Amino acid sequence: MSLIDLSKQVALGVDIGGTNTKFGLVNHRGEILAKGSIKTDEYEKVEEFIDALYEKVSPLIKQYFSEKQFDGIGVGAPNANYFRGTIEQAPNLRWKGVVPFAELMTKKFGVPCTMTNDANAAALGEMMFGAARGMKDFIMMTLGTGVGSGIISGGKLIYGHDGFAGELGHTIVKPGGRKHWSTGSEGSLEAYASATGIAITAKKMRAEFPDSMLNDYREEDIDSKVVYECAKKGDPTAIEVFRYTGQKLGEALANFVMFSSPEAILLFGGVIKAGDFILKPTKLHMERNLLPIFRNKVKLVFSELDEADAAILGASALVWEK
Repeated sequence: MSLIDLSKQVALGVDIGGTNTKFGLVNHRGEILAKGSIKTDEYEKVEEFIDALYEKVSPLIKQYFSEKQFDGIGVGAPNANYFRGTIEQAPNLRWKGVVPFAELMTKKFGVPCTMTNDANAAALGEMMFGAARGMKDFIMMTLGTGVGSGIISGGKLIYGHDGFAGELGHTIVKPGGRKHWSTGSEGSLEAYASATGIAITAKKMRAEFPDSMLNDYREEDIDSKVVYECAKKGDPTAIEVFRYTGQKLGEALANFVMFSSPEAILLFGGVIKAGDFILKPTKLHMERNLLPIFRNKVKLVFSELDEADAAILGASALVWEK
């Protein structure tokens, strides 16, 4: 009985990264029934990639359900355009230009395909399966190698007129500040609040404090995980790295709150493993920079989704978004 009910609401969630692509069959309750992965960067042509994905996924679909009971495909990908179903000018993918990805997937799999960028997919996944269940107004911030975001307002993702709204990681938080390693912009949030930004901050600060535990490591080994390990051991410099990062993040979040008045801001990604080292200063500086009408209203919470599966769940949620 449960298998029949389950089979009526099954989607394929696909998360495309520059190196690896993860996929999974997901039911409407957010249970991943089967999953796998393929190498993204092995395929020079997108058609070859889709053929390889189909070859891996087809046996799983047939194992669990007949294909006509298969609701659709949701894809999270860099530079994905929700309206056009395209991947456009993605710098970390081999397929250049504008790729009609959703159309190619539909032709191959025979079911509808919807796509958006990875942070938007994460926001949908959180609303359907995670800490944002029941919320209609919230902001999802993904803090990993970069900083991504998805903005939900009135229960709907904000896409803007062209499908690319919600790039909060590239908003300027310190005019004339740190130069971004990829975009060249100066003082963007991503340059400070990402794992990459934290490593840059740590390398600068350890040079100023010779007694810091951070100096026990080679420069090329300094990353956000090392900073966290040192902070846990009580190293004042490492703790200050997170305090400074939290300040920059909190100041930016205050602006985002005053823009969209969300019920909550959800933080997701590797950076949040630092816990209170980053959460407390973020909350402090967010509240400090808000107008009184916004203070103490917005919850700042960590994602409930398992990091390894969140991208698959978020992508599959696209299929059921109304």
